[in-house]
Amino acid sequence: MYKYSEKDKKIIAGRVKQFRNQVQRRLNGKISEEEFKPLRLMNGLYLQLHAYMLRVAIPYGELSSRQLRKLAEIADKYDRGYGHFTTRQNIQFNWPKLPDVPDILEELSKVEMHAIQTSGNCIRNISADHLAGLTNDEVEDPRPWCEIIRKWSTFHPEFSFLPRKFKIAITGCENDRAAILVHDIGLKLIKKGSRIGFQVFVGGGQGRTPYIAKKINDFLLKKDLLNYLEAILTTYNQLGRRDNIYKARIKILVNQLGVEKFKELVDESFKKLSDKKLELNETTIQKIFKFFELPNIKHCNEKISISSNQKFNNWIKQNTIPHKILGNSIVLISLKSENRPPGDANSMQMYKLANIADKFSFGEIRVTHEQNLVLPHVKNSEIYEVWNELDKLELATPNIDLITDTICCPGMDYCALATARSIPISQQISNFFKDYGDQKKMGNIKIKISGCINACGHHHVGNIGILGLDRNGKEFYQITLGGSSKQDASIGQIVGPSFSSENLIIAIKKILQTYQKNKSSDKDDFMTVFRRIGIEEFKKNLYDNTGKTN
Repeated sequence: MYKYSEKDKKIIAGRVKQFRNQVQRRLNGKISEEEFKPLRLMNGLYLQLHAYMLRVAIPYGELSSRQLRKLAEIADKYDRGYGHFTTRQNIQFNWPKLPDVPDILEELSKVEMHAIQTSGNCIRNISADHLAGLTNDEVEDPRPWCEIIRKWSTFHPEFSFLPRKFKIAITGCENDRAAILVHDIGLKLIKKGSRIGFQVFVGGGQGRTPYIAKKINDFLLKKDLLNYLEAILTTYNQLGRRDNIYKARIKILVNQLGVEKFKELVDESFKKLSDKKLELNETTIQKIFKFFELPNIKHCNEKISISSNQKFNNWIKQNTIPHKILGNSIVLISLKSENRPPGDANSMQMYKLANIADKFSFGEIRVTHEQNLVLPHVKNSEIYEVWNELDKLELATPNIDLITDTICCPGMDYCALATARSIPISQQISNFFKDYGDQKKMGNIKIKISGCINACGHHHVGNIGILGLDRNGKEFYQITLGGSSKQDASIGQIVGPSFSSENLIIAIKKILQTYQKNKSSDKDDFMTVFRRIGIEEFKKNLYDNTGKTN
């Protein structure tokens, strides 16, 4: 894990002091809310439906036990005893009081955390594969590259006021667990001969106009990474629209210019930059990589013992992955159950998880972009003990990648932009499909739910996507099918007229009936069937001839 230098600490302390003064001016009425808005957004503070919300950065999803304890402490002291882990590997506090926010930021700075770049029209928190550095299918650990980009982008004088927010994700393997193709820039580490470099994808995103990113460089040398990113961002900053918020993202620019023209402009800019000081040398790269070396994990032949406890056995099958060091496992902690909103963890759970991480996983925890947590290094001989501890905390739901492992945004329960609630829909799904045996028979299915067209719940890339709509003051839900955020990324197709909240579960059941009916073998997952039979087969069972639900 990266550790702050003395320079880093001074920068963060200075930023806290600066924001404390800005908050005081707002409280004294010396600046209006409109004048305060750009200042608070630069410090991760939003004004939502009922209160301010503070979004805290968790760069590339990596947390120490010390940091998790601090987040739990903040939840208790300044909020309502919980935090919400997001799809950008961040955490949000939904109820801080404005006078307390500078104190929260000061508390965070003590454990090398902040809220910079979690909002505003800047380069947001860099995200990565939550299994980075842990599996054998990886070309190289992407986390050091995330840190290199974070250092370059934080406070970049030209990129603090981009036409629109900007998101970068990196994966180190063919199996894309970082959703790079629905990011403004997606980077994929690949090997060519003996050399490792990057494939570069640009122009992905969701929201009102979803696009899959397009490849503009098949092999970028490591040394050129920052210069090439600088060229992309400069091109976007100069040509991106600022007159229309809905057409300001880089995905619109790439689509309007065409990928070939955009690539040509980036290459021209890159040639001008390629000899400048942003070129990375091997010494700099290795210095950052040293922060991300694995802890002293013992190699052994110990296997996970099968238990007479079926709950434990189910959890092992669903929530653990073999570590690349034999005798160890990666434990996935589901934050999805019928009892709470997806991604929420209360302060007691966070405190206890920090203790579990210290005892069993070298004090490390990770956050996934699917709103779950990870214990990255657990001995197989200690797996049962870990499960037992998690079960006591109601954190042992065996549903990773199953239908109840939903993603959803806060929706109209919190967000001023939302047009419908999303949390109750997720809870309906969790309650209705909670039987593990039934979920397992259905196989891997990703349901993603957004409370408005801004798509914070990533509904466009859900195998089953659900978008909340307002129809004359009533909540309705539009369904899309066939979305994916993996290496075979695709945007979901709208099935037809929307459904009331009362009829939504019935509609999902009908979709699943069509899926089950058309499986050619038990190995077929939802996307395999959908891509084979197409959307029309699903529509037949879902609507009658009038377009209404059957």
